[in-house]
Amino acid sequence: MLKEFKEFAMRGNVIDLAVGVVIGAAFGKIVSSLVNDIITPLIGLLMGGINVSNLQIKVGEAAVKYGLFIQAVIDFIIVAFAIFLFVKLINRFKKKEEIKEEATAPTLSKEEELLTDIRDLLRAESQRERG
Repeated sequence: MLKEFKEFAMRGNVIDLAVGVVIGAAFGKIVSSLVNDIITPLIGLLMGGINVSNLQIKVGEAAVKYGLFIQAVIDFIIVAFAIFLFVKLINRFKKKEEIKEEATAPTLSKEEELLTDIRDLLRAESQRERG
């Protein structure tokens, strides 16, 4: 049983998942700090210091804190937009990397070009004989 567990734990997918969870948690902290410490105060300044999180309605002894819900929705929108921008930035760098890889594609030697031409001619001839 210990051997099976070791095999399970050391599979590539499990390790990749663990790394993803750890990096995701760290990235979550970065995004939360970005939202709470930079973006939200700036939006507060633009909106004249309005704080919706204190809004509530008293119903008997209970307090319906709809302002916290509104603040959570605003935070979600900000976080989603920040992640969207971050992913867009990463994709831009990936595209540049792919373009570099395509530009550095190996060129064929004269022998390889001739062999490729011969292969293509043989294929075309074989297809004509079949068709």
